[in-house]
Amino acid sequence: MAKIVVLGAGLGGVIAAFEIRKSVRPEDDVTVINENAFYQFVPSNPWVLVGWRDREDIIVDLIKPMKKRHIELVVGKAERVEPDQKRVRLTDGREIGYDYLVIATGPELAFNEIEGLGPKGFTQSVCHIDHAVQAHTAFEAFCQDPGPVIVGAVQGASCFGPAYETLMIIETELRRRRIRDRVPMTYVTSEPYIGHLGLDGVGDTKSLLESELRERHIKWITNARVIRAAPGMMTVEELAEDGSVKQLHELPMKFSMMLPAFRGVDAVRDIEGLSNPRGFILTDKHQRNPKFPEIFGIGVCIAIPPIGKTPVPVGVPKTGFMIESMVTATAENLGQILRGEAPSHEATWNAICLADFGDKGVAFVAQPQIPPRNVNWSGSGGWVHTAKVGFEKYFIGKVKAGKSETFYENAVLGLIKTKKIKAH
Repeated sequence: MAKIVVLGAGLGGVIAAFEIRKSVRPEDDVTVINENAFYQFVPSNPWVLVGWRDREDIIVDLIKPMKKRHIELVVGKAERVEPDQKRVRLTDGREIGYDYLVIATGPELAFNEIEGLGPKGFTQSVCHIDHAVQAHTAFEAFCQDPGPVIVGAVQGASCFGPAYETLMIIETELRRRRIRDRVPMTYVTSEPYIGHLGLDGVGDTKSLLESELRERHIKWITNARVIRAAPGMMTVEELAEDGSVKQLHELPMKFSMMLPAFRGVDAVRDIEGLSNPRGFILTDKHQRNPKFPEIFGIGVCIAIPPIGKTPVPVGVPKTGFMIESMVTATAENLGQILRGEAPSHEATWNAICLADFGDKGVAFVAQPQIPPRNVNWSGSGGWVHTAKVGFEKYFIGKVKAGKSETFYENAVLGLIKTKKIKAH
């Protein structure tokens, strides 16, 4: 009998627990450690910000689905992973031993790297449900006395889809409230061009997203390095291609949502051989850590080098499709190892994204995520908004039922079937 511990119960951790339970032997134990007893559907947080969803709409109690699948749920915060002792130490003093550990913590949000950034400063966030609820309160107050809005992603950020979504969803809601004419809007991003997305673009995302910004009268600043956020003002350096400062912007703001850079969580940072200097988990092609092969890493917490050099640091996103692929590879490899076989499964690292803009949206498919690609497609229309709503209901329903399915793969097949993209 082996004890498998999954650290984290976000998108990757939850489906990993379900997949691993199916893949390993019946006598093996599967345990999940998570700071909370619930799962939050983070892609819906921009809707929470504008009041289209409540907290309860996107929260799933994990106790019942975990129990249904014979998975132990330990509620507590990890203080330190101790690979040499093969245990996870919690902040309350408990120690959870393991034979195999799957790290799926997601990132720590590095708000403190920029003065005034984040919910404790002068910008809002959609990275966590608590942040989104706070942002909604701030947004309602803003709508009573509207003014300039700044949305975007700072230097080192690796998740750009939610920034575009939040920007467009706010714009859509402002039009519905008939106050859009009182709100100048600016998109501030570390991307070298609009639609880069940390992926050097996918299909025609540059033209599609630039067109959306123009149509909605939204200005933008690319190659942006945020210096500080302060009451009513954001200071931004716009860099030239050689990295020199092209222009300094002092941007007035009444409301702002800026995505931060990510780093590894405290529990895994500064462990030689396990994580890189930024705290992200080092993994091989089978999702295993080279120094500690009994440890696997999946999701946003793993280390991936950026795609090429840019004037301002831009990270690579770990999209849902990619995370799902890592989960499947990890679960299958654990099953092989426990049966005395060599691991053979590798993640495909494909990307599919549905970026909702409140009334329509942009979708893209990159296979593989890092170019050159076999499929390099993007499209737009009202169907993207409909698909995103359907995705939310589908995925939350599956988590509640304790089921894990390859949603993203099915979504790609669906797009091919409806001739949205060409099969290759």
